[in-house]
Amino acid sequence: MTRPATAGSDSAAGARHLRRAVGFWGLMFISLGSIIGSGWLLGALTTAAIAGPASLVSWVLASAMLAVLALAHAELGATYPIAGGTARFPFFAFGPLVGFTAGWMSWLRSVLISPIEVEATLSYLDRIGWVHDRVRMLHPNGTLTAAGLVVGTCFMLLFTLINVLGVRLLSGINSVTAVVKTAVPLLTVVVLMTLAFHGSNFTAGGGFAPHGAHGVFAALPAGVVFALLGFEQAIQLAGEARNPQRDVSRAVIVAMAVGTGLYLLLQIAFIAALDPGVLTHGWDNPVGKGNFGPYATLATAIGAGWLATILYVDAVISPAGTGLVYMAGAARLTYAMGRERVLPRPLTQLGRSRVPVVSTLLAFVVGELAFLPFPSWQALVGLVTSAAAIMYAFAPVSLHALRVRDGGRHRPYRLPRGPVMAPAGFVFANLIFYWSGYEADWKLGLAALLGFAVLALTRRGIPVAERSGLRARSAVWIWPWLGGMVLIGRLGRYGGIRALPAWWDLVIVIVFSLVIHYTAVRLAMPPEAVNAAVAREEEGESVPPQTTAGP
Repeated sequence: MTRPATAGSDSAAGARHLRRAVGFWGLMFISLGSIIGSGWLLGALTTAAIAGPASLVSWVLASAMLAVLALAHAELGATYPIAGGTARFPFFAFGPLVGFTAGWMSWLRSVLISPIEVEATLSYLDRIGWVHDRVRMLHPNGTLTAAGLVVGTCFMLLFTLINVLGVRLLSGINSVTAVVKTAVPLLTVVVLMTLAFHGSNFTAGGGFAPHGAHGVFAALPAGVVFALLGFEQAIQLAGEARNPQRDVSRAVIVAMAVGTGLYLLLQIAFIAALDPGVLTHGWDNPVGKGNFGPYATLATAIGAGWLATILYVDAVISPAGTGLVYMAGAARLTYAMGRERVLPRPLTQLGRSRVPVVSTLLAFVVGELAFLPFPSWQALVGLVTSAAAIMYAFAPVSLHALRVRDGGRHRPYRLPRGPVMAPAGFVFANLIFYWSGYEADWKLGLAALLGFAVLALTRRGIPVAERSGLRARSAVWIWPWLGGMVLIGRLGRYGGIRALPAWWDLVIVIVFSLVIHYTAVRLAMPPEAVNAAVAREEEGESVPPQTTAGP
């Protein structure tokens, strides 16, 4: 049995390793600051247009599903407190090939969040009259103009600079912005409910659920799940936590609870504050077609122009703070995969502040490229939600496998009823992936193929004698799982050909997910291999060339 990592391990690590400088409040605000971003500014409008008042059910459903996934992450993060944990946990359970797949999906999702948050900021700024008159940052369809690309690049450069300067600065700035980002939505809820609460809106425009259960499910990937993403960011920075076993799980749980409660209140306030006359024709455009600043529009309409001003200021702070943290998370993921020798070794290079500088610069470059093929907030949300679903799915299956293969390890926090909740979490993640729609799912499948091409090129650059085994046997479930989910999406009712009957499509996803989950747990690496992988990480060593057995 290997010893658990301790908070004092930093002293022995030397300058080659990350600095442990973040406490509980810093970790909690990192997760909360990631949860409260552009989702609260734009999510309520998007989901109400799809599901009407039943969008409240979407929020409850999503929060319940993500709570299970958050608790699974909390146990893993407290038990294995390392940087880039969402890539490392599957590596411990199934080996490098599965670890790379999880890390690649996690990185794709994280690296795209920063440009998404920048685009949300520009969407709000473009609504300010004196800004719009001087600088047109958005086309009428929400895509970025040339000026918008320039301003967006300036934000990305600022994120990069703060990240490079060190994790202590990042944590401090994020803690301040997270307080502001929480206070402004609460203020918005109080003002809207006080000045304009129309209870009749909850049954207007076709009733409480104008599009039925389909609308409730379709709203999940359109903004609900995206808004609640981010609880795992404390886990990504666990390698820089002062007391990770104590603080990581608590930070994740508290951030998730606060974020969920806040979003529910915001959705209620948004629906109740709408002009009832607008809803007589349905929910397609409840605040006007092409409006990218819904709360500010509502505040102006009810005579609270001062609140609209605050919202425009917060429209810079909230998304920017989230984008800042996600760039840090993306950098830790590529740093982790570089240490595992599944991405090029230069990505592990640390700067003078002991942060992964090369990985941070890579996050900036890829984030810039994301402005080009997906130049609007709406265009990126579905793809990111789909990638997040796959990323989250690795946590419960890894947790189940590690409880079986590494069950004797001290676990400061344990997922309640783990043998039941772990497979349930895997099912929930796959349902979210399915609801994200076939359009996003097949694109993510192509992105996965690109990732394996990168892995192959990376391994070609490593001398044969130094290549570790990929543990192919423990990874044979990956392609049947991903391929099967894309196929179900193609046949399904969310962007597919609708060959599967309503409700039976969900049954198929659930049964398929359970088969894959239990198959994966049976194929996990043996206990001695798990212990060896964890021990190497605890000792602060890179994956050595010849100690990992072959397939």
